[in-house]
Amino acid sequence: MTDETMTDEPIVSPGRGHWRLEDIPFDTIDTERAHQNTQLFYMLTVASFVEITSDLYTGNLVRYFAEDREVRDWLQNQWEPEEIQHGAALRRYVNTVWPEFDWDTTYRSFHGEYAKVCGMDSVGPSRALEMAARCVVETGTSALYTTLQRLSPEPVLTRLTGLIRNDEVRHYKHFYRYFMRYRGAENPGRYAVLRILWGRIAEIEDEDGYYAFKHVFQGCHPERPFRRRDYLDFIKICRDHAKAHYPFEMAVKMFLKPLKLNRYVQRATVPLLSVGARHLLLR
Repeated sequence: MTDETMTDEPIVSPGRGHWRLEDIPFDTIDTERAHQNTQLFYMLTVASFVEITSDLYTGNLVRYFAEDREVRDWLQNQWEPEEIQHGAALRRYVNTVWPEFDWDTTYRSFHGEYAKVCGMDSVGPSRALEMAARCVVETGTSALYTTLQRLSPEPVLTRLTGLIRNDEVRHYKHFYRYFMRYRGAENPGRYAVLRILWGRIAEIEDEDGYYAFKHVFQGCHPERPFRRRDYLDFIKICRDHAKAHYPFEMAVKMFLKPLKLNRYVQRATVPLLSVGARHLLLR
């Protein structure tokens, strides 16, 4: 990513009618209500790093779906600029509330390492299954920003995370529609879909968030070496914060949708999996 990408403005204008950075009243942020919340700082900064680096994964997807003009155009002209704008907005929020943190220098360090692991080998084994995997990612981000909106101690952040959350839900709908189209052509088995869904959950936690947190932590604590234990402690605290705010039922419904379960089976499964997910988070 070039230095130009790291400006407050997205490279390409988001979709028509989409919100823009100037719609967010950053100058009215109540910094005192957020500044002392260290966990919030880490969550927002990690999210800003991952979101603003969406061009790396978009490039992989564009190459993978090069022959599908509709998918390629949507990825390049809507999804990527909107994701990068999320990162730019979160970056501006972080810089406003925590100006002592050197976002630019720390981000360059993160990007240098993350770019080496974000290659074509991370793309799914088929086009239908890659779209299913993208549904998992959008499920996770939709749930994350719903949780952050509910946790937010500050009005501008509440508004911003709500806007991002709505974008992520809309992105999920696009990926799901494309999944259904490719599913009709490729006919992957339900087990194959479930395996890719479950596998992508583990990858999200072990890749994007890990590398971003690692560099944010090192930027805040240059005097000590980073340990994986530091990341696991961060995840544990995130789960503790999410206990009362994570949208379990919404996330389970979005996760199950690509499996195309019988409506009666899904009606019985959603409450059970929601309870199971809640217990897993509480462990």
